[in-house]
Amino acid sequence: MSDMGKDIEYPEEIINAIAGHFEEILKLLGEDPQREGLIKTPVRAAKALYFATSGYKSDTAEVVGDALFTAPSGGQVIVKDIEFYSFCEHHILPFFGRVSVGYIPDGKILGLSKVARIVNLYARRLQTQERFTRQVCDAVSRSVGAKGVIVLCNGQHMCMKMRGVEKQDSSTTTVATSGCYETDATLRAEFLSSLAYK
Repeated sequence: MSDMGKDIEYPEEIINAIAGHFEEILKLLGEDPQREGLIKTPVRAAKALYFATSGYKSDTAEVVGDALFTAPSGGQVIVKDIEFYSFCEHHILPFFGRVSVGYIPDGKILGLSKVARIVNLYARRLQTQERFTRQVCDAVSRSVGAKGVIVLCNGQHMCMKMRGVEKQDSSTTTVATSGCYETDATLRAEFLSSLAYK
């Protein structure tokens, strides 16, 4: 699967099995899976969930491939505002937002689109935002051998908006760092300044 989301294949046996469970869930909720609007819903829902969790079916090495290049300098590389969509592992409800990634090259840089693909890889799993942020940080660090990596994630959680406390304007920010970003406050400040965070 070279490009998650474009060329995803839906194995019939797995989709049918998931669809069967969705049909039973609809019945348990008091719905009629045979009514006009729901006849194809179990299969559609199965494909949607399979796509939304397609990150389990790939790994960082496959996503990055050979997109490593000689670094022209050792300055910060920052990729900002990568949108993501994921599912909270506690309620199987969506959370979504933006991720910004910065790193200090150590001889190599990563193809820019690969940073976004790494974000997709880990977003398309059942997640907590905290673990997701750390996984992106570690994956970028491993892939490019950076001197340091910083990842800032801002997410909105439907489990807080449409149930529970029902706080519509709430958001969550998580940060993960490695290497020189853990010890160099100036680097962290430069990264945050580039995002317009104070």
